[in-house]
Amino acid sequence: MDTLRDKSAICGIGETEYSKNSGMSQLALLLTAAARAIDDAGLRPSDIDGVVIAMDVVPFEDLAANLGCQDLKYAVTLNMGGASATASLQSAAMAAATGVADHVLCITGWNGYSGMKVSTSASQLSGSAFTGLKVRDFEMPYGVLVPAHWYSPMARRHMHEYGTTSRQMGAVAVTMRRHAQLNDNAMMHGRPMTIEDHQASRMIAEPYRLFDCCLQSDGAAAVVVTSAERAHDARRRPVYIMGVAEGHPAPPDQIANREDMFQIGLSYAAPRAFAMAGVTTKDIDVAEVYDCFTWNMMIQLEALGFCGRGESGPFVESGAIELGGELPVNTHGGLLSQAHVLGMNHVVEATKQLRGDAGPAQVKDAEIALVTGWGDLGDGSVAILRR
Repeated sequence: MDTLRDKSAICGIGETEYSKNSGMSQLALLLTAAARAIDDAGLRPSDIDGVVIAMDVVPFEDLAANLGCQDLKYAVTLNMGGASATASLQSAAMAAATGVADHVLCITGWNGYSGMKVSTSASQLSGSAFTGLKVRDFEMPYGVLVPAHWYSPMARRHMHEYGTTSRQMGAVAVTMRRHAQLNDNAMMHGRPMTIEDHQASRMIAEPYRLFDCCLQSDGAAAVVVTSAERAHDARRRPVYIMGVAEGHPAPPDQIANREDMFQIGLSYAAPRAFAMAGVTTKDIDVAEVYDCFTWNMMIQLEALGFCGRGESGPFVESGAIELGGELPVNTHGGLLSQAHVLGMNHVVEATKQLRGDAGPAQVKDAEIALVTGWGDLGDGSVAILRR
């Protein structure tokens, strides 16, 4: 399991401003993030010979041509929903560590607010991306169309089984909003929230209230991955990939048909990533956990082993995930309060933390960080990084 341990590193990061109206095309957003990541790495666009696009947001041909790649040796598009960004590190690490490519750009982004409408999204979900899934045949005809619908029965069952409360879910939302106040590039910067605000927000899909749901955002983010040997020559301090894995729940095509709703993709991926990295939860200094909804972060904390099954409610309510707590989580504000760019902003933030570049949200002496992704019907990905 240690095949990829410390064999590759993130040597450059870049992100755009996050907003509700980028004023540019989706391709232009990605090119902006790519240019910033490549410059951060001290490279030229022509040095990029590998591209991993997280989600099918643009054709790789368009990205590579407009970026100016001269000799593209490796091109992959991952379609694991919000698990794609972190999973892209696994693909990039394999390419860089084996010499398939020297410098791999991992990238994603979208006009997720200005370019999206609920009706359009629902139409897309019922199309080719979900061909053959039971959710399309047996749930969508009854109005189960969007992620809040898919995951709310899981959250409600957790409340029934373990006594998890809406206020505990609200503790996640309030903490993410508090962290966003430290981040100038967070959409909710300057807009604090209290637990009373959370509890007063309207219901979206019970038990999810408005403030349990992530933002819709325009923006893009990117990282450059290279081999450990090449990383020594990088402009900035490299961040090494210690362990990485992906996992998929069984069956992968319908949540309601699972024997155990809480056995998610991350339940399978996390042990593999920790084994590869050779560390335990006690070694993690900071975590960036995919927070498409408040409860979805909580179940991932259980799957990762930071708390026991059914114990995430008291864990988050205790302040453990706050800056200064036992496990600072989503120090940038997360999808709930920074921006939703399919999770690549989580990878960027983890890299900043390990470089010591996270500004007011910096976790003191952070040496090891963990990043997760959650996609579609519970696909999971995880990466463990070190300075």
